[in-house]
Amino acid sequence: MRVHGEGGAVRIHVATDHAGFEYSKTLVAHLQAAGHEVLDHGPTAYDGDDDYPSFCIAAAQAVVADQRAGVEALGVVFGGSGNGEQIAANKVEGVRAALVWNVPTAELAREHNDANVIAIGARQHDEAEMLALIDRFIATPFPGVERHARRIAQLAEYETTGRIAGLLD
Repeated sequence: MRVHGEGGAVRIHVATDHAGFEYSKTLVAHLQAAGHEVLDHGPTAYDGDDDYPSFCIAAAQAVVADQRAGVEALGVVFGGSGNGEQIAANKVEGVRAALVWNVPTAELAREHNDANVIAIGARQHDEAEMLALIDRFIATPFPGVERHARRIAQLAEYETTGRIAGLLD
C-alpha cells in the first residue's frame, strides 16, 4: 500500500449507526473516488433503533487485523456525536480512535497519537466538513517523533499488561 501522505490507496474501514447512515453512503463513494479500498461494516439499511457498538467494533477489529497483517488500513466511525463510536472502537486492543472536530485535531490525532481510527459526530458537521476532516486524517502521516512513539508504546503496554514501566504501583 502506501505511506500516509505520499498518495495512493489505503484500505478504509467504515462504520456508523442510524445518525450517520446517509453520510456513510456519501463517504464510501468519496473515498472510493479517491482510490481507496473501502469496506463498509454497516449498517446496510436505515434503522432508527440500531446499535453502533457492533458496527464500530467490527470496523476497529478489521483495522487492527489489517495492520497486523501488514496492510495499510485506517478506520472511520461516526454517529450523532462520535463519542459512543469512539468509545466502542477503543475497546478493541490495538485501536487508537480519536474524536476529531476540526482540521487541527484530525492532524494531531495522526501526528501525536498515530490514531488508526477517526471518530466524527455526523450531527456536528455538514458533509463538506466531514469529508475534509476525514481526508486530512488519511493524508496525515505519523512522523514517529520519539516522545510520541514512547507515549503510544506506554498505552499499548498498559492495554496488554495492565502496567506501564516506571508507573508506581
